[in-house]
Parts: sequence; C-alpha cells; structure tokens
Amino acid sequence: MGKISREPVHCWLVLRKAFQAAAKYFYAGLEETGIDNTDFRILEALLNKGPLPVNSIGPKVYLTPGSISTAVDRLVERGLVRRVASLEDRRVRVVSLTPKGKRLIVPVFRKHAAEIKKVFADTSSKELRALETILKKIGKRAENLGAESIQSVYVNDE
Repeated sequence: MGKISREPVHCWLVLRKAFQAAAKYFYAGLEETGIDNTDFRILEALLNKGPLPVNSIGPKVYLTPGSISTAVDRLVERGLVRRVASLEDRRVRVVSLTPKGKRLIVPVFRKHAAEIKKVFADTSSKELRALETILKKIGKRAENLGAESIQSVYVNDE
C-alpha cells in the first residue's frame, strides 16, 4: 500500500479507536444512573433542544423509526417523557421531558459534560477548532459521497 492511500486509512483507524475509547469512558458511568446509552441520547436531545416530534428525534440520536418508538414508549412508561399530539398537526406526536425526566437528566448530563472536558483537557482551543473544522469537512464529504451513491443507484435502476 502506498503512502498516500495509507494516511487516510491510518487516520480513520486512529479516529475510530479514539472514539471507541472515549465512548467507553463516557458511557461507563451511565449504568449507575439507570439509563442506557439510547435513553441518555434521547433525554439529552430533549434537554438541549426542547420538545421534539418523535420523527425528528431518531435522526438526531441515530435511531431508526422503529427503535425510537420503542425507546420513547419505554421512557413514557418510566414517567421520564410525555408524548402528546402536536397542536399544528394532530398526526404528529411531540415528545417532551417530564419534571421527573428533567430531574434525572440534568445532573447526568452535567457529569457527562465534565467527563468530556476531562478527555479534551490536554487539547488547546486552537487544536479543538482545527479538529472541529477537519471533522466537519470529513463528515460533509462522506454525506455528499453517500448522497451521490444513493442517487447513482436510482439512476442505474431506471
């Protein structure tokens, strides 16, 4: 394998390993809270974004429509969220935190944010800005390539 093709592959492996190590560290503390990674992501989205239609939560937390419905049902049963018909469109169900859900997620998220700061403690503001720029560039490129790939499948099927 030539040097040019190895560099992106090596960077991908380093990125993946770093992400896995950080995620393992970040989510290890969730077990003691009684919520799992999926529930945490949903509750965190509702905490930071406010009430959301069920169909918009899934893409934000990387869950399929079936998985998000099951997860929201579980959170409703636990009294952590409520699901009501939208005032604008009764076909749309809006999910929001209950007071119990907010009491649970606020300290958990605060601790999670502190853990993230610990992981990034050796990184300067300049390095963080550069990393963010690079990751956004990679993400946008991957999205565009994915969209092109899907488009070519439809064109080739005609």
